[in-house]
Amino acid sequence: MGHYDIIVVGGGLNSLVSSSILGKSGKKVLILEAKDQVGGMAVTAEFASQYKCNMLNDTIKWIDPRVMKQLDLVSEGLELVSPDVVRIALDQNGQHISFHQDSNQTAKSIANHSDKDAKSWQAFTTYIDNLSQFLEKLYELTPPKLPNLGLKEALSLRSMLKPIKKHGTRGLVDFMRVAPMMMPELMDEWFESELLRGAVSTAGINHINLGPFSAATGYNLLHQHVHANGVFHYIQFVKGGTVNLANALLKSAVSNGVEVRKNAVVHSINVANAVCSGITLNDGETIEAGQVVSGLDPQNTFINLVGPSELNPTFYTQLRNIKYRGSVARIHFALNALPEIKGVTEDQMNTVFSISPSIEYLERAADDAKYGRISENPYIEFTFPSVHNSNFAPEGKHVLSATLQYAPYHLRGQDWSDDLKEQLKNNVIRNLENYIPKITSMIESTYILSPKDLEDKFGLTEGNLNHGEMTLDQFFFMRPTISAAQYKSPIENLYLCGKGTHPGGGLHITNGFNAAREILKA
Repeated sequence: MGHYDIIVVGGGLNSLVSSSILGKSGKKVLILEAKDQVGGMAVTAEFASQYKCNMLNDTIKWIDPRVMKQLDLVSEGLELVSPDVVRIALDQNGQHISFHQDSNQTAKSIANHSDKDAKSWQAFTTYIDNLSQFLEKLYELTPPKLPNLGLKEALSLRSMLKPIKKHGTRGLVDFMRVAPMMMPELMDEWFESELLRGAVSTAGINHINLGPFSAATGYNLLHQHVHANGVFHYIQFVKGGTVNLANALLKSAVSNGVEVRKNAVVHSINVANAVCSGITLNDGETIEAGQVVSGLDPQNTFINLVGPSELNPTFYTQLRNIKYRGSVARIHFALNALPEIKGVTEDQMNTVFSISPSIEYLERAADDAKYGRISENPYIEFTFPSVHNSNFAPEGKHVLSATLQYAPYHLRGQDWSDDLKEQLKNNVIRNLENYIPKITSMIESTYILSPKDLEDKFGLTEGNLNHGEMTLDQFFFMRPTISAAQYKSPIENLYLCGKGTHPGGGLHITNGFNAAREILKA
């Protein structure tokens, strides 16, 4: 039986961040990872003979600059690359809209569809950037404990005044107005081009179960543009694959004295009389610790590892009310060559492509999920990761990795099966052929991850990539529940640091940073 100051359950990105900061402060920290490699959702692996892919995430929207600075991830080998063209919204006639880092270049591309929209683009990106700055400050905070908001908690929120000073009370009013909006409402204020309206609205539905006509997709759009520096659809690729973000964090953790045990499956988090004392592994070994931190989602942490019998009824009810509802699937294609896309030059193939011809198209895709069906014509976002990383495929060959919505975890009248995944693949290929006519003949192998696969292989409840839906009723002091929004659970000495906490999903690793700060205060 060992003893540590802190045990961290799970070796995902946020777990690595928390562990590194805690180890740096002098704590004796142990990470327990069930698999043979750390990184959680930042996995790069072989999916077919000689073909590799980023299993879940090809790009990173933003990384918390506090983590980059404090852990000096650049010195740990992290290299981020952002192309000039950050996204291309595909048009069947080859009149694509290219989103550049330079907003003037984006406006030129938009002008092919609408001069009016082109003239509005700069103002729109400035508007979204200003509103996202409210989230930037909010995301650095620990949510206050409600309803018992004391003077100390109120003072901790004073950093929220900075965006108000910069943008005035009108900025705050605009933020509070846009966050609850649905995409058509926002688009009606700015744009007329159907392709542009659809392409912009994809940010509002990114990795969630809701369609663009749902309220509060405005919040998700703003969430995607935190620290984007005014570049709409801003993305970064990790050189060598997304796994290298995990590798940099692992190096940081180890250099700060953190011990890492792989293939260590936690059987239970040990709790008695609402006090956590450590964990027990599947092989029966018990390890004690002053504090336990879970990087897993709330369902896995409390229901599966702590157990309902150790939870007070109010907290248990709150946990059961968390919405997960995953509806994202991933498909990786091994290709015998790099495809040609009409209107796209070879040097532009190092970006993200989207099939999102209109808001109505996106909503129809979401409608299928509402009725428990996979989308006949899904929203598809894809990249060619082998363009950035030549070792992802044999010479002359390539990988196409696609994220698609909607493929609901909860199906009506059927379960996820190989036949259904084959149907999903066929739906994707049929839609890709509208833009890449020869794609079918180029496919050598396919690897599919349904939401059920995401649950089984990656421990994501209902296949939700965000550890819980990104909605306003699961935001800030209500994430994951009102009783556990400060990273500290109602169980003494048990904390959360995963995406189920504020500020939610993505590879930004803010959750782990904020959680470590709270743990060090204890």
